[in-house]
Amino acid sequence: MRLWKLLGVAGLAGVAAGSVVLARNERQRRAYTPEDVRVRLHERAAAASAPTPQTPEPVTVPELTAGRTHRLARLLRRG
Repeated sequence: MRLWKLLGVAGLAGVAAGSVVLARNERQRRAYTPEDVRVRLHERAAAASAPTPQTPEPVTVPELTAGRTHRLARLLRRG
């Protein structure tokens, strides 16, 4: 019976801690002025539309023709 009480108290403490975190985040979110929100959105849009660096082509498994390595290469190509 004591174990269930301990688990119940731990559950209540977890719910209370989660509520505190949510309330704090909501207060921080509401602290922004509309101009602050607009500036942040413009910054994010500029970062998203910026050109991304060129990524190299993925390396392919070379064609192997004999032995265990051939079977391994064939399995890797299927994947």
